[in-house]
Amino acid sequence: MSNQKLTCVIVDDEPMARSMVEAYVNKTPFLVLKKTCKNAIEAMEFLKEEPVDLLFLDIQMPDLTGIEFSKMLPKDTRVIFTTAFNQYAVEGFKVEALDYLLKPFDYAEFLAAADKANKWFALVRGKQQSLLSEEKEFLFVKSEYKQLRIKLADVLYFEGLKDYIKIWLKDNPKPVLTLMSLKTLEDELPANKFMRVHRSFIVSLDNVDVIERSQILINKQRITVSEQYKPKFLEFINKNSFNA
Repeated sequence: MSNQKLTCVIVDDEPMARSMVEAYVNKTPFLVLKKTCKNAIEAMEFLKEEPVDLLFLDIQMPDLTGIEFSKMLPKDTRVIFTTAFNQYAVEGFKVEALDYLLKPFDYAEFLAAADKANKWFALVRGKQQSLLSEEKEFLFVKSEYKQLRIKLADVLYFEGLKDYIKIWLKDNPKPVLTLMSLKTLEDELPANKFMRVHRSFIVSLDNVDVIERSQILINKQRITVSEQYKPKFLEFINKNSFNA
């Protein structure tokens, strides 16, 4: 089971129902309540700013029902429906709700549903972690009638030259030359390790030494970040910057 807690929001137009579910959430160790909302519109505005893992969502609400709202949620946000009307059970499962709590429900029923959500997220996060651990560490390229095994950790950057690519490696003054397009290569590389910053360059993010204005310095080589790729590169910088 994952040790990571689940963030959640309660959405219900009945104050007593909101209070009851809030009390249940607060006594459940693996749940973290971010907000209680009296309708789907309020919840929608909150989720734009702060996405969460799980919604405890009433179905019959004014303006926008829980069923309608659930169809608008991001795929990573899951739902447990809370309702006084059992005729919605089939619709609830059609929108892939994790569970369906029929009011009035006690804490034991709530905990069973929450535990189901916890196990579901643990499974998904475990698979995601597994995929990351299996991320490719090398690639084979054809160069001078040979297939060369290139360790991605050794790559400084890739330089595109029409139909060819120069692969610049650590501790190697001469590049490896291979017949391939930069676009084809870009699709093969792990996105968290390599980034296209120019029509002619893909850089290893782990090997960027200095960023100065619109230029990157890698192993004494200056590479310009073109306007087309600047927004994505700036996003990477902002996520990884520490400003004292």
